[in-house]
Amino acid sequence: MLTTPALAAPQFAKIFTDHAVVQRDQPVTVWGTAAPSQAVTVSLNGQTATATADSAGKWRATLPVMTAGGPYSLTATAGGETATRNDILIGDVYLCGGQSNMEFAVRNSTNAWGTLMGSGNTNIRFANIQKDTQPLPLDDLTHPTEWKVSGPDVTGDASAVCYYMAKSLQARYQVPVGFINSSWGGTTLESWVGPSSLKTVPTFADGVAAVTQLGTDPAKAMANEERRQETWWDAHDKNAKSERAYIAPKYDDSKWPSLTPVGSWKAAGIEDFKAHDGVGWFRTTVDLTEAQAATANQLVLGPIDTYDTAWVNGTRVGGASTSWMWREYNVPKGVFKAGTNVVVLRVLSGGNGGGLTGRPENRAVKTSDGQYIQLKADWKYKKGMASKGLSIPPAPWNVPTSLTTLYNGMIAPLKGYHFKLAAWYQGESNVGRAEQYRTLQPLLIKDWRDTFGQPDMPFLVTQLTAYGSTASQPIESGWAELREAQRLSIANDPKAFTAITIDFGDRSDIHPTQKTIVGERLARAARVIAYGDTTLTPGGPEAISATRSGSDVIITFKSTNGGLRTYSSDMAIGFEACAGSACRYVAGSPSGDTVMLKGAGADITKVRYAWADSPFVNLFSADDMPAAPFELVVQ
Repeated sequence: MLTTPALAAPQFAKIFTDHAVVQRDQPVTVWGTAAPSQAVTVSLNGQTATATADSAGKWRATLPVMTAGGPYSLTATAGGETATRNDILIGDVYLCGGQSNMEFAVRNSTNAWGTLMGSGNTNIRFANIQKDTQPLPLDDLTHPTEWKVSGPDVTGDASAVCYYMAKSLQARYQVPVGFINSSWGGTTLESWVGPSSLKTVPTFADGVAAVTQLGTDPAKAMANEERRQETWWDAHDKNAKSERAYIAPKYDDSKWPSLTPVGSWKAAGIEDFKAHDGVGWFRTTVDLTEAQAATANQLVLGPIDTYDTAWVNGTRVGGASTSWMWREYNVPKGVFKAGTNVVVLRVLSGGNGGGLTGRPENRAVKTSDGQYIQLKADWKYKKGMASKGLSIPPAPWNVPTSLTTLYNGMIAPLKGYHFKLAAWYQGESNVGRAEQYRTLQPLLIKDWRDTFGQPDMPFLVTQLTAYGSTASQPIESGWAELREAQRLSIANDPKAFTAITIDFGDRSDIHPTQKTIVGERLARAARVIAYGDTTLTPGGPEAISATRSGSDVIITFKSTNGGLRTYSSDMAIGFEACAGSACRYVAGSPSGDTVMLKGAGADITKVRYAWADSPFVNLFSADDMPAAPFELVVQ
């Protein structure tokens, strides 16, 4: 007698784990996998929905709108088997994204000890999305994730900015709050925009097409990239053609000296490399069994200063262009072989130390079944051309300047989740491209709203804080220009707001630790933009006009919340009056909702405020909110 084998239990997408929070007052979409064509029933809080798995086994069900509450069990049943997620809350969910200042953990923030000791709250939960760069948008996360309940032992892992915002809002509205942190330090905004949106920007269209090709035809994409890179080398290194012989696995490197790289080549004690800026070649080996070679799929090299190309057994497997980024190169099946495998690197220093700057134990081959097989510690080396000031344009999929890959791996897999709001803290890596940012920031906002099917999703932006050079006279500032781009690009979006943090920066640290204030200012903006609170403004003073009055200029502000005031002086500092490109400092006299720049001059064409990388400011609202930096044409 034939028996029908039992079907495996349905599976939830990886974002659905125990302790998750789903959005109240909106339909709750749940998705996952099951046997192809299998009917799936999903239940939560007494509500049910059904779906049928498609031919690939993917299903998606939508439960009706529910109010805040819990804890509940979330179940998916198919073919007599049930998958269950426990301790599910219905409340408000926030999506937090950006680079390192959003990634910055609670444990590293000011007053972290006291915060952690008092963080026990079952109504605050969070999930950190693991870093993942992908050439095509994913339906599900590739790495497991875990919702965590806030408490002294776990809250230190949370995004500090997002946690302090969530803590403030949960205390005020007394509903469960969850936040999903999807951020990666050092990354550019264009990494976080979906391919269908980013390709509409002509500057990025070809790069997006190349990234897409990496997902659909990786061999062709890598061949095209190798061709581009080697064309660059032929144009810049007269020895490039002859030195390609070093790549061949059978090349005889027996006369090359050896070293164990544990830092820069300038610090390695090698006479030829003590002052060398330019190229260095490196070769080493790793022995694999037949089973290991069959499952080997990644080469890990740690950080390299600065530009590298890596080959395994003569096949190019990757390259990168950022000295602090760890090299983790995916290797196509069949490249690794049983026996001895040859790894070759060509490194171009970026004017610093040069070379393999990590530790030997961090250089290895990884396998799909979790093995970590270390490379030989010793490398053969040979000096290449001397050169200073050269930089190799990175591949469009290279993190941290990749195009669309972080959206593909860390945002697209969340499609279907609903959010109360999104909070964004990024821009440091786009400084110097402020004009482009005016296009990119609203593009990202629209792209995320489209992804989650929420065209009016509130979007809160943390404006860049003070960092870097102070100014003793008016100067041009890339940071100021980026702040202005952040402000202007969403000025006409009623569901977006820029939170000002200029007064709590750190001119010597790009990662200021006082994240409590940043979180609370985002929470204040959320109260107005996301929760409809009409009792306050979302932020502090914002300049709305600059008008001429004889030789004076009158600047009018909104959101002064009772009038402007200054600290440590009866005059406001940081104002500049500009005639064309010539600017000079002018003291401001605040009165009510205006600031007078007395004697600014009849020829003044524009005024600026807080226009420096790290400006000093003393103009605030009556309720202690800083005035926003700006540049305005004088009318």
